[in-house]
Amino acid sequence: MTNTNLADRGGRMPTESFEYAVKKDVKNNPIVREVDRERHRDMLRSIVLGGFLVMVVLFWAWQHFELLRHGYRFEQMQQELVAEQETNRHLRLETETLASPARIEREARRIGLGPATPADTVVVERVLQSTPLPKSVVASR
Repeated sequence: MTNTNLADRGGRMPTESFEYAVKKDVKNNPIVREVDRERHRDMLRSIVLGGFLVMVVLFWAWQHFELLRHGYRFEQMQQELVAEQETNRHLRLETETLASPARIEREARRIGLGPATPADTVVVERVLQSTPLPKSVVASR
């Protein structure tokens, strides 16, 4: 049955059909929630503990990655050292080869040089001065 049929029968309308239209006016303004200090302390303790754990994990990760980075750098430096030692060995071998007396003599003969003869030799004697120089010759400060 519809509402019009009920109204036609006796002029009365049932209250069940109007419950949805009734606005219940509930005011929560005077209700004030009490602050739970123990809950706040527990939350603060949890936050501090969580922050501390995060800092410990970050510090551990930082140290771990720094150790890895230094390990890679150490390996790279060892490879560079081996390469430099090999270069040094080659350069020493080349120096010894170039400085050998047989090679120097061979190159000298190639460009026309030969052993010195007594006629080519000039002896320069050092003469020591026995008398002091005059004052006009000596420089002064």
